[in-house]
Amino acid sequence: MAENKLADASTEFAIQILKLTDQIKGHYALSNQLERSGTSIGANIREAKYAHSRPDFIAKLQIALKECYETEYWVEISQKAGLLSEDTAKTVLHDCGSIRRMLISSINTAKENAQ
Repeated sequence: MAENKLADASTEFAIQILKLTDQIKGHYALSNQLERSGTSIGANIREAKYAHSRPDFIAKLQIALKECYETEYWVEISQKAGLLSEDTAKTVLHDCGSIRRMLISSINTAKENAQ
């Protein structure tokens, strides 16, 4: 059940990021990085479902977690540069933080179950 919640949340987040990057005009490099990291979270979560082993599963979730942190960075830069409103940035950071917490919990559970 938690896996579906995580997969669903990351899919909705990817859609949110795609819509957000459409609003950032004239900053292709920044919007491209934000789009790549924000959509990569869900892709890595989906890949983890078909991991070859528990260590592979954990590694894929850890990559998704790294992408979460990178996405937060790009959102913060966008907001500080005046490309995103504070309200928009807070919403995106909140949603990304929720996914991050679920990922950390899933990684920790998978590591405990591996022992």
